[in-house]
Amino acid sequence: MKKTIIILLAIIGMYSNVSAQKPAIMASDKTGWHKIGETKVDFKKESDEIVVWFADRFDAIKFKVKDAPVEFTSMDVYFESGDVQNVMLNATIKAPGETRIIDLKGGERNLKKIVFVYKTLPNRKDEKAHIELWGLKTNTNTPKGKK
Repeated sequence: MKKTIIILLAIIGMYSNVSAQKPAIMASDKTGWHKIGETKVDFKKESDEIVVWFADRFDAIKFKVKDAPVEFTSMDVYFESGDVQNVMLNATIKAPGETRIIDLKGGERNLKKIVFVYKTLPNRKDEKAHIELWGLKTNTNTPKGKK
């Protein structure tokens, strides 16, 4: 009986985490910067992730910050190939503002998800920070036959 309850609690916990995430659906392959996804971050969590689907080939990424300052510590970029690129950010970004551009190793590649570690900094209004993830499409590594 205890095993059944533990398994049910684990399933409920996993479902609540998955349902809270909003996967980013990219439909455009045009060259240039595209908003991949966004999230609101608060004082409770210290990490978040943005999952990327469909037209997910990017050469570089960056975060834009709105509403409240954020201290970014690091991020892990997960590629569809299974590779992971660890990036130390160590940057405090005031709102509005953005991080430096992070070049993806290996050129334009298919993203699976971005997991980032942060702290929302105290502000006068106790506002949550709005974070947008942006990606650069160069179309330099586009597979043959696709544009």
